[in-house]
Amino acid sequence: MNRIKQKLQEDKKILSIYFTAGYPQLNDTVKIIQDLEKNGVDLIEIGLPFSDPLADGPTIQESSTIALKNGMHTELLFEQLRDIRETVSIPLIIMGYFNPVFQYGVEDFCQKCQNIGIDGLILPDLPLDVYQEEYEPIFKKYGLINVFLITPQTSEKRIRAIDKASDGFIYMVSSASTTGAKSGFGTEQTHYFDRIGAMELNNPQIVGFGISNAETFDQATKNTKGAIIGSAFIKHLTQNGVDHISDFVNQIR
Repeated sequence: MNRIKQKLQEDKKILSIYFTAGYPQLNDTVKIIQDLEKNGVDLIEIGLPFSDPLADGPTIQESSTIALKNGMHTELLFEQLRDIRETVSIPLIIMGYFNPVFQYGVEDFCQKCQNIGIDGLILPDLPLDVYQEEYEPIFKKYGLINVFLITPQTSEKRIRAIDKASDGFIYMVSSASTTGAKSGFGTEQTHYFDRIGAMELNNPQIVGFGISNAETFDQATKNTKGAIIGSAFIKHLTQNGVDHISDFVNQIR
């Protein structure tokens, strides 16, 4: 069974952490993954940096720019992760934009992911219909879960279609804005969380965008399976480097 599916069956709220591969330093990728697992993180999203990250807020955009300047690219990320399954057992997802995957070759990319032990992909700019028409057989051939995003503006019809097409969890974007840490969620977000919860979807939801501390983690996971923290963790890496990851994780839960 795919590691993502196994993790989702556990009776706990999932803490997922996003970071940008190659940031703060080019060769920090493996250490960050290992330390996150050691400190109790349930799932890790490895950001593949891209030159035009339109869905990301300024913190992640800046980390992506620096990672590219450091020399990070797709083949190097695969090389860094080559032996990751010798030391790490939790689910790993590569998150990024479709262009680098397409340039690499979709099937070659997916095969590399399977060889390394990547469990899924999050590609926000790969539309559902294009995925289903052109790429779904390739993802399934290599055992990869494709995670789709929904937002407060996503129609119920489309949410149902995404739920039907999903085979792991649904990435539930907390707001229509770009990524970034927030101090708390307002009424609009909490109503959105309640509304999606009432739909009784087949796939669990994990909330992303705006999770930065224990308060927002608890708010986001009241009616969902888990939450994803990205910008706040990258800020922590910027300020503290890679040697104090436990401090960040311990203040979330």
